[in-house]
Amino acid sequence: MTKIDCHVVPLSGIPRNDNYSYMKMIARNEGFNCQNCGKKVEPVQFGGSYRNHCPFCLYSKHVDTDVPGDRQNSCLGLMKPIGVFTRRTGEYVLVHKCVNCGFERYNRIAGDDDFEKVCLISKFPIQIKKPKHAVA
Repeated sequence: MTKIDCHVVPLSGIPRNDNYSYMKMIARNEGFNCQNCGKKVEPVQFGGSYRNHCPFCLYSKHVDTDVPGDRQNSCLGLMKPIGVFTRRTGEYVLVHKCVNCGFERYNRIAGDDDFEKVCLISKFPIQIKKPKHAVA
């Protein structure tokens, strides 16, 4: 097994976008053809309940407005994965930036995402808690 060196910035280092609506969401677990890598993407089978980016190249598409899942945005630009951070729960989150308009959005990774690619886009070391050992 290959050791993966993955570096992420903790959530406290990421500014919150207060214009983003976290309370409303339309969960869509739909397949699509990725416009970046061309691969066919199936709905999430495990490690998530909806699909919002390609698990192979990690690109997304700028299709939503302020409500995730509404598919009402006219930009339709590709959203490049530009960073990754972890939440306090240990959950990994991708930072996507639209190549057309510059809009940024955070998306949780799914269980079938290419984790090596997640690690390749990261820039800062993971904060790993070392287990406490009993003193004899």
